Amino acid sequence: MFKMLAFEVRNMRPEPATPDQTRGGQTSPRQTAETGHNSDKDGFDTWRALQKATDKKRADLIADIVGHPKGAPSVEELDYMNPPLSEDAVRRHLNTLKEVGVVAILELESGDQVHGFPRQFYTLTEAARELFDQNGLFPEDAWQREYASVKKTARIQNVEDMPRPDA
Repeated sequence: MFKMLAFEVRNMRPEPATPDQTRGGQTSPRQTAETGHNSDKDGFDTWRALQKATDKKRADLIADIVGHPKGAPSVEELDYMNPPLSEDAVRRHLNTLKEVGVVAILELESGDQVHGFPRQFYTLTEAARELFDQNGLFPEDAWQREYASVKKTARIQNVEDMPRPDA
């Protein structure tokens, strides 16, 4: 709807890590970090994360997650903010981002759920936020201003105002 991206994927894929002969042919964590693959202890692959995040539709969803006042919109809110996408398409893109460690699902406890309102919300993982911050991608202030500028229906405003589970 109103998205623009200020970054491009590099034309070259990083060179794969070379086996460290002092470790019996295993790749050392340092070598892995230098290439951008599996750069943390949780196996977050920065290259795959950037590759998936730079798809236009997924980047729009990430921008809306970053821009959301609580940093954790529901599928309903993301669907509203991205009219060209169906709710199923939003879910598929979020699932792709979840698989590469860019987003995580926050879920309300059963006692905290409100009938007729969402129970799941999507937020950036710490690893993704660090990656984006290090590369100047998805600056919070800019996307929060953009998100706030969109006129919302009463229903979407009510969903936006509801409490979110803690990350």
